[in-house]
Amino acid sequence: MSKSKSKSKREKFSGQLGFILSCIGAAVGLGNIWMFPYRLGQNGGAAFLIPYFLFVFILGTTGIVTETAFGRTMKSGSMSGIRRVFKDKKLKGGRIISYIPTLGLGGVFIFYTVVVGWVLKYFAISLTGEINSIDAGTYFNNFVSSKEAILWHGIAVGLTLLIVIFGVSKGIEKINRIIMPALFAIFIILTMRSLTLPGAGRGIAYLLYPRWEQLLVVNTWVMALGQAFFTVSLTGCALVVYGSYTDDKVDLPSAAIRTAIFDTLAALLAAFVIIPAVFAYGLDVSAGPGLLFVTVPIIFKSMPFGALLSALFFLSVIFASISSCIVMLEGPVEAAMSELNVSRKNGTMVIAILCFILGIPMDMNMDLFSKFSDFITILVTPMGTLIIVIAFFYVFGGEKAVKEINIGASKPVGKLFRVLVKYGLTVTTIVVFVLGIVYGGIG
Repeated sequence: MSKSKSKSKREKFSGQLGFILSCIGAAVGLGNIWMFPYRLGQNGGAAFLIPYFLFVFILGTTGIVTETAFGRTMKSGSMSGIRRVFKDKKLKGGRIISYIPTLGLGGVFIFYTVVVGWVLKYFAISLTGEINSIDAGTYFNNFVSSKEAILWHGIAVGLTLLIVIFGVSKGIEKINRIIMPALFAIFIILTMRSLTLPGAGRGIAYLLYPRWEQLLVVNTWVMALGQAFFTVSLTGCALVVYGSYTDDKVDLPSAAIRTAIFDTLAALLAAFVIIPAVFAYGLDVSAGPGLLFVTVPIIFKSMPFGALLSALFFLSVIFASISSCIVMLEGPVEAAMSELNVSRKNGTMVIAILCFILGIPMDMNMDLFSKFSDFITILVTPMGTLIIVIAFFYVFGGEKAVKEINIGASKPVGKLFRVLVKYGLTVTTIVVFVLGIVYGGIG
């Protein structure tokens, strides 16, 4: 089958709602639940929201529009799209750099599914009630470096494979239509429970009381930038591939704003689930990433019906993380389908199995896990975003790019948007890259 013929039969989302829900699914992930709550608390409470909102709704939404519009314009994922743009302009190097966004997204899938395996394990011990009898710190440390972690990692990869193999409308869109509303429903239930705990008021104050002096601290702005950049899933591949499955009727600027709003809402709800409960039970609010797998189990262990509430919580985390895993796998699968002309079934199975095998050493070695995840998130992912910005607004052309973005838009963007992308988003992405190296990661 020729490429032109295969592209005429390209899969699509059923409409704007399916596309938006899938983009929200890609954006809402472990970062919202695992990192945002303690970063909000540590960096000024409500004051932290000022730089965070600024970065999300100006640079984050700009990035979402850019990546999805590039995919829609090229009618392909980032690998094929980058190659086509450079070839059309008779520029060299397009083939080589086109690998970076796709390999970066595949790299995220490799280490991300390891963590999803941990979440699945904690969901299982919540269902059985075992979570009520464990020593949270010891249990987690023993589990993450054990052979059992490989099994749960495999289940995480398998679940993602089963969804992606069904395609865009019957797999990706259908599951996001179910799990995204369910995720927010569970968050609301858990938030109501957390806010009614004795002593929760101190946690609410910790989150909402603005410590304005933190706005004078450079670290506050750096962490807000990192959280905003990575939370909307800017990778140079993920949102590009989703954009490639939309048609000209979809309002991309509007979709980007809605994605940012619901992504932020999910992060805020997660903060109000976790932090008030941490204060209510006198635990360490500065526990950092350990909050999810050590502090949270201690909280639910102390609550009436704790195992049930714990199961609901980890189910919501599964929904958030699997929805992100889907696009992480879809990006490389689409590249294989487009460039190697393989079937979706074969491409999905081969790539999923390969990523699982490559991730097994990280199940057994946390130091390797940290080094690999840092390499991907600090170096490769921002580079992928930068490549798409350059390919779309510099090589393809800023004026043409804006015209493509405005197709289907109820409120077209103008010259200011072009300037914001060509200079604002470009410089910001470089800054994220540099700060990631300096700080050892800000995402």
